[in-house]
Amino acid sequence: MSDVSTPRPAYLAEGPRVALRPFRYEDADEFTARARESKDLHHPWLFPPDTATAYAAYARALIEDPARLGCLVCERDGGGIAGFVNINNIVRGAFECGALGYGAFAHAAGRGLMGEALALVVHHAFGPLGLHRLEANIQPGNASSLALVRRAGFRKEGFSPAMLRVDGAWRDHERWAITAEMALPPVGGPPR
Repeated sequence: MSDVSTPRPAYLAEGPRVALRPFRYEDADEFTARARESKDLHHPWLFPPDTATAYAAYARALIEDPARLGCLVCERDGGGIAGFVNINNIVRGAFECGALGYGAFAHAAGRGLMGEALALVVHHAFGPLGLHRLEANIQPGNASSLALVRRAGFRKEGFSPAMLRVDGAWRDHERWAITAEMALPPVGGPPR
């Protein structure tokens, strides 16, 4: 038996234009710069960490908590961070489910990269992670996010008033989900 450990692959999943890799503490400068550049795009839906201190806490939770999987969406051409897709609140046993959180950065928005990334996450979740269900809770006015999950084959399952506290207030959310039995989104479809 060798005492040399096998190196971990750099990417969890790869598509034609993007690849997913785990969060690292060393990504703080690039991630927070992209978050600051993207404030207008994200407001009022999303508030990713935009300081080193906030990033450290955010990344620590994604790296250390087994009930979470944090994926940076990296462009294959150059490797820059285009966004993120996280699977949160992973519950095992009879449920085998996780809740998605995601966002594109402004320089990558509207290029179809997040559609490819979401498809990669869905395939990874239902493959190597062994999940059965992924959920996305989206504010009704967030047209881009709703279009993203629709294109990925998620189905609308309901509406929850005052479901999550976002930007200082309790916000209504639509509940969308996909299960392993449903048609999975193709990876690397044509750019939109």
